[in-house]
Amino acid sequence: MAERRESDSRSLLRRLRDTLATPGGGQDRLDHITHLIADSMHAHVCSIYLFRDPETLELCATEGLNREAVHQTRMRLGEGLVGRVARTGQPINTGDAPSEPGFRYMPETGEEIYSSFLGVPIQRVGEKLGVLVVQSREAREFLEDEVYGLEVVAMVLAEMTELGAFTGDQNGIGATHRFPVMFRGTTGQEGAAEGRVWLHEPRVVVTNPVGDDPEAEKVRLEEAVATLQAQIDEMLIGSAAMDKEQRQVLEAYKMLAHSRGWVRRMCEDIALGLSAEAAVEKEQSTARARLEQSTDAYLRERLHDLDDLSNRLLRLLTGQGQDTGADLPETPVLVARNIGPAELLDYGRRLKGVVLEEGSVGSHAAIVARALAIPLVIHAHRITNEALNGDQILVDGDQGIVHLRPEETVANAFRDKIAMQAEAQKRYADLRTVPAMDRSGQTVRLMMNAGLMADLPSLKSSGADGVGLFRTELQFLIRSRVPRRGELAALYKRVIDAAQGAPVQFRTLDIGSDKVLPYMKPQEEPNPAMGWRAIRVGLDKPGVLRMQLQALIRASEGRELSIMFPFIAAPDEFYTAKAMLLREIDREASLGHPVPCDVRVGAMLETPSLAFAPDSFFAACDFISIGGNDLKQFFFAADRENERVRRRYDTLDVSFLRFIETIVARCAANDTALSFCGEDAGRPIEALTFAALGVRTLSMRPASIGPVKHLIRRSDLGALRDVIETARASGAQSVRHPVTAWLASQ
Repeated sequence: MAERRESDSRSLLRRLRDTLATPGGGQDRLDHITHLIADSMHAHVCSIYLFRDPETLELCATEGLNREAVHQTRMRLGEGLVGRVARTGQPINTGDAPSEPGFRYMPETGEEIYSSFLGVPIQRVGEKLGVLVVQSREAREFLEDEVYGLEVVAMVLAEMTELGAFTGDQNGIGATHRFPVMFRGTTGQEGAAEGRVWLHEPRVVVTNPVGDDPEAEKVRLEEAVATLQAQIDEMLIGSAAMDKEQRQVLEAYKMLAHSRGWVRRMCEDIALGLSAEAAVEKEQSTARARLEQSTDAYLRERLHDLDDLSNRLLRLLTGQGQDTGADLPETPVLVARNIGPAELLDYGRRLKGVVLEEGSVGSHAAIVARALAIPLVIHAHRITNEALNGDQILVDGDQGIVHLRPEETVANAFRDKIAMQAEAQKRYADLRTVPAMDRSGQTVRLMMNAGLMADLPSLKSSGADGVGLFRTELQFLIRSRVPRRGELAALYKRVIDAAQGAPVQFRTLDIGSDKVLPYMKPQEEPNPAMGWRAIRVGLDKPGVLRMQLQALIRASEGRELSIMFPFIAAPDEFYTAKAMLLREIDREASLGHPVPCDVRVGAMLETPSLAFAPDSFFAACDFISIGGNDLKQFFFAADRENERVRRRYDTLDVSFLRFIETIVARCAANDTALSFCGEDAGRPIEALTFAALGVRTLSMRPASIGPVKHLIRRSDLGALRDVIETARASGAQSVRHPVTAWLASQ
């Protein structure tokens, strides 16, 4: 019986494959396929539903239902039994479809006479393509073998859809890799770039979903699995220098690679007619759909292990992505699901832009992209499924939008934008050597943010007055182990040397939240942005913080040293960290090492609580730096990773500006220097408004210094202050419109 099932399945899959070679359009193929499946499974109905857009399924072909309903019947994701299959990625098998929860009756299809229903997802490695359905008049559940066989057929349909077998018809269904696509993501780093796609980990394309010789396919699979297992074992042999947690991760990796159940299921898929590659993808897709529904964080983490192992196995089977010798295009734009900081740094400034499916605005990749001044868009959902190496791509980091294979009119408009930005930067170059002084003679210090030695040449070319924020965590994030004190001291010394006397404010380690060190155990927290991060980690794990402070002291070589501690929420955190620094200075002096001639110690004000600390706290700080990105999200209770709320609240809201004024007043009363650091500091209108309210030091990315300086020099801060006061007195919720109207009149 099993042999007959395998024979029938292989026969059907071969007939499906032959359909690809049959002349005709995509609709003809779909119609022929539904007839073949219904006939093979002795079902009265076979229907194929494909996604017309990410939220809408459309009946694209049917054998047994009313033909007039094709391309007319549509449903939302999750709607009806078909929509449920699509949403969950799991089959539905019932002998009484109308009694199932969520059943939707569609009178135009004429399906009311069919009781039994079996629907399986058409999916490929996390990419949902549609749903395959068979129905019969008699009330019965389909057998387990029939369900499994239909899943195998759906896998082949997924590969055929991916290869474009059903495109080219007038309905425009499922056309991938051919037409212009726009992705709306999140701004990770501002800027605009045009280039060609370079996939960090190119997806493997399975061109032979059906296997002619099951035994030969099994041999291919077993040989590839053996090679994969040997590679994993080799990684473990070389893991002696790793810590316990890293080794545990590799052990879990090995256990999955040696799983007999995994290999057995793939062999069963091959017996039913799939090629070795298609069998790997089927099991990857099935497991992915199951794990994505899990609420267990550990199981969801294993999803990444499964994906990585499956992709390694596919590369072994196909040879794709292994020493292909392909070179980066002249204008590469990196496209990836995610990427580590070290890998991104390896590409360096050769990249014109970066587009990620995952990531966050505070992630390692975002920090490196800002350091390299590369436009970055994150949360570009499904772009790795759609993009191919060499595709034309436009990255609008300002708007968080990506255009893949754009139409010429879109590309021309985008090039005009880039040209205008380049022209503006040329004009700003003339301002490099002049101060940011307004018309009344008031001067604003404009500092730059940095995190790499490569940033330091920008200190001169941008016209910055110094480094207002040097992010020290990058040197920890790009290593697989904790850097040594000597390595850090040498780096910090080069930074101070390169600044040539200009001030540099070093921020101690800001890790935790979404910035987890490769050698640090991730902490499962319900709200990591408000969890164990920054100074909280430093005080709980003082060894690394002490080592970093020692490196900074030695790097100063007797010169001035400015250090600020991040994410201070209560004065005691600052006092404890400052006392630690002073003890390390005393210790270095007792060892006969040179110590800084002057030490300035500051705190980053990123939580509203700190603005209301006692005067004694402000008096104890040599300077305060407002961390605008975090402060704004906590002030408005609006997660900056959440696109639905992050743009909802305006920085120039009168309540937020009143709060900034409170901080300005507290610092002025205690003679404490104040600066504003964050994305808004580099936005000209916001920067000008902060300066008018009394914040006279702003720290931003180097490319923003020219535009901000230009606007300050053509404005009168006192007159703008009057505009702001008038707007607030009128009851305005935001001063943005009055400020922009005033600027337009100047």
